[in-house]
Amino acid sequence: MSIFINVFINVISPMFLLIIAGVFLHRKFAFNLQTFSHLLIYFLLPIVCFKNVYEADMTGSTINQVIIYLLIFNGILIGISIMISKIYNFDRKLSSTFQNGSVLSNSANFGLPVSSLVFSANPLGLSIQIIIAVAQNILTYTWGFYNSVSASAEGKGVLKKILKLPILHALILALIFRYFHITIPEPIYNPLNNAANAFVAVALITLGAQIAYIKIKTISKVVIFSSLFRLLLSPVIGLLVILMLGVEGTVAQALFISSSFPSNRSASLLALEYDNYPEVASSVVVITTISSCFTVAFVIYLSQLIF
Repeated sequence: MSIFINVFINVISPMFLLIIAGVFLHRKFAFNLQTFSHLLIYFLLPIVCFKNVYEADMTGSTINQVIIYLLIFNGILIGISIMISKIYNFDRKLSSTFQNGSVLSNSANFGLPVSSLVFSANPLGLSIQIIIAVAQNILTYTWGFYNSVSASAEGKGVLKKILKLPILHALILALIFRYFHITIPEPIYNPLNNAANAFVAVALITLGAQIAYIKIKTISKVVIFSSLFRLLLSPVIGLLVILMLGVEGTVAQALFISSSFPSNRSASLLALEYDNYPEVASSVVVITTISSCFTVAFVIYLSQLIF
């Protein structure tokens, strides 16, 4: 219990204080969220990605483990979400919203700050979360996107979005620098380090601002199912896949923790853009984000006990 309390006080509480600050600041000053989004996506997130992958002691076998895990884990989540949709006869639009809300997790704005705090003394843990964040972006712009438009979009448009992801460019660049052992001069490295340190605060304040005006009108069966799927079923499946693959140590901890993150804000945006029950999607985002205050803390606690 002392470990759980320590995790809650030192990891979860500081994070939610910044999220709450974002809620109140946005309500008072009405931030331009597009500016914050651009700052994160095109500047801070790529820098965090580059810096941590460049510095991490990560081998090719570790990367392979993470990729194999993600393929199996996400494949199972997608399969179960489709099966539940069919069992309960959700209509096409509701099925799309349920599946995206259940499968797509907030691995960037939520996941990276959590990993920064949990693995503050271990760059490997954060580097693994960066790979997961990249994978989640790709999953969102492929399966999630097609799921929302019912496979009516052109493949070229989706591929173009993926290739434009700044975090993907940063990941590739960091791997090139590592492979050729390129040293970054201190006058360049210091600004990168300062920018990376700013990421956690900006990301969490932005997340708070994003949910500041979302209202939960009704808590339907679909909202409850999707929230339980994201916060409870997903970590259970993640743990089973980790044990099946025999992953251990920091890699296992990072993968297990990442399986518990709340629903991705992108799921709500896709539902709004294509009019697929946007009120259901936004309710899932809010409920899972607030509830994760306890569920993510518990998964972090378990990860330290098990691995």
